[in-house]
Amino acid sequence: MITQDQLKALQERAEALNKYLDIENKKIQVEEEELRTHVPDFWADQKAAEAQMKKIKTLHFWINSCAEVGKAVEEVATGFDFVKEGLVEEAELDALYADAVDKVEKLELRNMLSRDEDKMDAIIKINSGAGGTESQDWASILMRMYLRWCERHGYKTAIEHMVDGDEAGIKSVTISAEGAFAYGYLKSENGVHRLVRVSPYNAQGKRMTSFASVFVTPLVDDTIEITLDPARISWDTFRSGGAGGQNVNKVESGVRVRYQYKDPYTGEEEEILVENTETRDQPKNRENALRNLKSILYNKELQHRQEEQRKVEDSKKKIEWGSQIRSYVFDDRRVKDHRTNHQTSDVGGVMDGDIDEFIKAYLMEFSDTAHS
Repeated sequence: MITQDQLKALQERAEALNKYLDIENKKIQVEEEELRTHVPDFWADQKAAEAQMKKIKTLHFWINSCAEVGKAVEEVATGFDFVKEGLVEEAELDALYADAVDKVEKLELRNMLSRDEDKMDAIIKINSGAGGTESQDWASILMRMYLRWCERHGYKTAIEHMVDGDEAGIKSVTISAEGAFAYGYLKSENGVHRLVRVSPYNAQGKRMTSFASVFVTPLVDDTIEITLDPARISWDTFRSGGAGGQNVNKVESGVRVRYQYKDPYTGEEEEILVENTETRDQPKNRENALRNLKSILYNKELQHRQEEQRKVEDSKKKIEWGSQIRSYVFDDRRVKDHRTNHQTSDVGGVMDGDIDEFIKAYLMEFSDTAHS
């Protein structure tokens, strides 16, 4: 059974959240924002109207979530008194406490996603490392892990482009994940993921190490202005589809956009390549490819903004793009994150998309709120 101290600590956490989120002010704010939707020509500018509705929805989220936390904590306090009188079982009180703690932690975690880009949808790109079939299989296992995580959280996913492996698995895949704070959560996955296992593709049954890189960018929407120089864009089209049979597209619906990017800060030039074979409609694929290109450019700007901060905060050197972030050791039943030292023996659960504890550990250590 929970103690009086545990109840008090829970009440203090809920109270701190309420104050930090300034809920009373948000209630006034939501009334003001809703009044603006009552003007006759509100929907004349659809983009502005949608942005306004999104703002209202976000305010309601914080208000309702805090109310839910308050109600859950109140139930624990009432249950605590009722246990003494024999009206509530200890097991029932423990269940109420676990539920309240879960609600408080989820809201604390969401509160850590304070940057503008955190609330955006995400693009996940997975590339297999050197090592042929084994690393290509590893890339496909990671793809399934992220698709399952998105499914668990009710996010809508689409495979924008995929290149199959030579014998099994995939060489690369680009996935869009749409849902509240998708990028805020998934940014923790940026970097190199290392697999150690007895390979099913090795005849000698040797233990092998494989790598795959994961690159997550915020998926820009129409409210963010990204300027593309038309003179630096070139397009190719190609037939999309599988190796044969019904999947082969008879028309060139696959698109490839090349953008000659010049870094405004360093003057360095590079070619950015984006492919899209998501639909059989070439104009739609062009639209998706441009959206992804804008997302990459937006992410580059974000990285520049964060560069100075990273120089100052030595502890954050560990999270630079491209560093090895997590090891998955199948035979030893261990998954360990090298940035936070969080680990679990539930390898099966992790590969089935249960990575919330890794995301939480990352955000608690590296988010702006965690250091404020």
